[in-house]
Amino acid sequence: MSKMSTERARIALNGPTMGTRWSALFFAAPGFDPAPIRAALQAAVDEVDGQMSTWKPDSDLMRLDAAPVGQWVPVPAPLATVLRLGLGIGRASGGAFDIGLGDAVTAWGFGPGAAAPDRIRAAMETPRRPAHECLEIGDGHARKTAPIALDLNGIAKGHGVDRLAETLRDHGISDALVGIDGEMRAMGLRPDGEAWTIAVEAPDSARRAPHSILALQDAAVATSGDYRHWVEVRGRRLSHTMDPRRGAPLIASPASVTVVARTCAEADAWATALMVLGPDRGAALARRLGLDALFLMRADDASVRGVGVGRLFSDEPAAIASGERRQAAGNRHGMTASSPPSCSLPLTCPPQNPSP
Repeated sequence: MSKMSTERARIALNGPTMGTRWSALFFAAPGFDPAPIRAALQAAVDEVDGQMSTWKPDSDLMRLDAAPVGQWVPVPAPLATVLRLGLGIGRASGGAFDIGLGDAVTAWGFGPGAAAPDRIRAAMETPRRPAHECLEIGDGHARKTAPIALDLNGIAKGHGVDRLAETLRDHGISDALVGIDGEMRAMGLRPDGEAWTIAVEAPDSARRAPHSILALQDAAVATSGDYRHWVEVRGRRLSHTMDPRRGAPLIASPASVTVVARTCAEADAWATALMVLGPDRGAALARRLGLDALFLMRADDASVRGVGVGRLFSDEPAAIASGERRQAAGNRHGMTASSPPSCSLPLTCPPQNPSP
């Protein structure tokens, strides 16, 4: 263990946001006062929530949502940036990622209220155009060009993670691990010079266990799955991920999709898009766009089969590539994947040679 790692104190901060909690882990000199940074991190995610929440009628997103079609509405720059990113990924995914499914999300009980059969019928019967055809973003303002119900739940938490990282960087901290509800971003390296280790969770609603481990440097990871948030209809469990074509939860999908990207907002949105597209069309699109993605599917015997795509994950139908290939790819791109060591879950695992 290096002298540097023994001289630095481990700082772990967290707080409430978006119905869950944010976290930040970094190392600092002894005597470091974390209170100002904790306050700044909380303010950063509070701003995201205040701008993008669907649970707050006075959020900037809900003001835009409530405005008449054609009316320009002032929007703050961060919200405009996230809207543009969401529309861009919507176009690139052929509409698989859609920020215009707010009516369906609410109808099926994944919003502020309970599921309602009349609203479910309306959501499924409403003719739909993708959000990128119904929303126009200008300089400091936005407008709907057709009826649409906005929802940023597939990208807002990822953006919140990016804001945590930016806030730490603004305070002179360049090496850290930040996250919100399993969406994670690794900044730089740990004090011992190793990458940050993060678990890809096994898609099991009954327990929390790692399927595999990522070692990330200056990269973000997000997972979309069917095993944490769902509704049960006639004895069948339906995922919170919406099928834009039906205005209803996905019927057949991977158990989970994990994406590693430059920013957590991108990883978050693409994980949702690939979940909607499924392992065949999704993997084909990921290959074409150069995305790093891991699709986990349940087999009939209850085992989990994985298909990895991209530079980080093995591009072959296996849970994870062989150790030599993983290490070679990781050395080239600053990221590696491996079989899981014993670790503390839910999502962030200690390194195999942990620092204090």
